[in-house]
Amino acid sequence: MDTPLITVDLLLHVLHRTLFHPFIACLIPLCYRAIGAPTNSLPFRATAAYAAFIALCWVISALNQHLAFGPPRSVDWEHELVVITGGAAGLGRVLAQTFGMRGANVAILDIKSPPKGEGEEEGWEDVKFYECDVSDPAAVERARDKIISDGYTLLRAPLNYVTTSLHTNLHASFHTLRAFLPSLLSSPVGGHIITISSVLAKLGASHLSEYTAAKAGLLALHNSLRAELTSATAPPGAENIRMILVTPGQLDGTDMFSNVRPPRPFWGPKVSVVELAAEIVRMVDAGRGGEISMPVYARWIECLGILPASVQSGIRRWSGVDRAMEEAIDESKM
Repeated sequence: MDTPLITVDLLLHVLHRTLFHPFIACLIPLCYRAIGAPTNSLPFRATAAYAAFIALCWVISALNQHLAFGPPRSVDWEHELVVITGGAAGLGRVLAQTFGMRGANVAILDIKSPPKGEGEEEGWEDVKFYECDVSDPAAVERARDKIISDGYTLLRAPLNYVTTSLHTNLHASFHTLRAFLPSLLSSPVGGHIITISSVLAKLGASHLSEYTAAKAGLLALHNSLRAELTSATAPPGAENIRMILVTPGQLDGTDMFSNVRPPRPFWGPKVSVVELAAEIVRMVDAGRGGEISMPVYARWIECLGILPASVQSGIRRWSGVDRAMEEAIDESKM
């Protein structure tokens, strides 16, 4: 089994909902008081200080979220249009179905058609497929015109989301943004731009130079566009746009890297595409921007850059990421 029943992600998730939650932390000193512990006793003081520290961490986190990504925007799913590039399979397919189940109008741009009979499943009633080579800017422009001509006018449903579920190449993201960003800026209710990158954009991997270069380009594109939209010279409407960067580890349930076995499944388990899609939709539903990194190690991988090169090399060898890729390539050649 690639993913063990207990992982560091699961343990931290449980702690985040229990001992690291302000409500639970505050209950501990209250319990001491309930059994008669005086306020100057060591157990009460220690637990009260712990509760205050946890509460402070949550306040700082909320304040950082507000200052970094702005206040949430109001989301009405019936008046939202989600455009997903590469949505015929993998994470893009799950996102399309999930957004569809929320009641949004979804347009999939992909050169590959979705499986037959897919439209009969729940969540696909408001999903439309447009055959389009997203690496061709002219094709993206034609798809945009077709979407609008099909009834998704700016008066009915502003182009509020450009979901760049990019499984092709970096150019597709440029073309999609260039085609839809003007309408997004002119929308009175704003919208979200979601960039699907990868933890490998920060880490790199053996035998994946082209893939990691494209994902690193997406990471740079996202950060540059975010800086442009939040600058003092940003165009009108930029203040209503929220941006979400997604940097997942190895995805479970997709064909990509399906033959790669996680070398350290406890520390780096596979990421369920359904859980990742749910997290993305949850952030959009809340009207927030930010970064989604799963599993836990993906959030801290950038900290490796501050370590000495020898330590980085040692951690990399221990992780086994390069060895796993090399073994997968050797198996594919057999």
